[in-house]
Amino acid sequence: MMRISVVIPTYNRAHTLQRALQSVFAQGSAVDEVILVDDGSTDDSAAMVARQFPQVSVIHQPNGGVSAARNKGIEAAQHEWIALLDSDDCWLPDKIQAVREAAAEHPEYILYHSDEIWVRRGVRVNPMQKHRKSGGWIFVQCLPLCAISPSATVIRKSALQGLGLFDESLPACEDYDLWLRLCHRFPVHYIDRPLITKYGGHADQLSRQYPAMDRFRVRALHRLLDTTTLQADHFAAARSTLLGKLEILIKGARKHQNHSLIAEFEPLYRRWQDNSRRVTC
Repeated sequence: MMRISVVIPTYNRAHTLQRALQSVFAQGSAVDEVILVDDGSTDDSAAMVARQFPQVSVIHQPNGGVSAARNKGIEAAQHEWIALLDSDDCWLPDKIQAVREAAAEHPEYILYHSDEIWVRRGVRVNPMQKHRKSGGWIFVQCLPLCAISPSATVIRKSALQGLGLFDESLPACEDYDLWLRLCHRFPVHYIDRPLITKYGGHADQLSRQYPAMDRFRVRALHRLLDTTTLQADHFAAARSTLLGKLEILIKGARKHQNHSLIAEFEPLYRRWQDNSRRVTC
């Protein structure tokens, strides 16, 4: 049976962290280790965990962002399989059992993930078609937006380390960046039923803190194209997605007179536009 370490990053989320941890310990198939990385919280998270969940291993660090917290927990994990869980999400009770059954039947995969339930401001909502999850070779599906939810994944620690873990320079879309780096090299296994609940709409959600989120996806795409050898169809799809995102970002930056974004992204757009013309001629 696969031995699993859970890694939960948290920052000032005592109000949701309790629910997340309860969902871990309510699993019908128990995990083997739970690591909470407190990313410089100033609320009562630490006291709540010590009081209610003394079996959790807690790592404290100065605030460095979600990627730094996840990476710290991954490196500290004792087991080969890492189950990620964001502190504002929770698992359904059969998540770990479903993953273990999938791994027993399909042991060749390095990542297992599932469908999810979405709750926004206390109301269940239906994801749009563009958010539909899938398995296999999904690199192209990963290009428009994040195609795998971190809280839905169980992934080999050695694979994460081989990929360089999460990019700590990205304040958001760090999961998008990692899945691009992973999915052009490996297929993933998809469990076609909801095994997690994702909660959104709260004030400290990263997507609400950073406007123009696609700027982080553009940086990830640009780096991937610049530093990675992709097969021809993957390269063409990634370049096309990058140009489309750049066009939208630059249009918005001009409208709002955001000169720093214009200065960063217009040269990239010209470069990849020229590259596109050279390749297709």
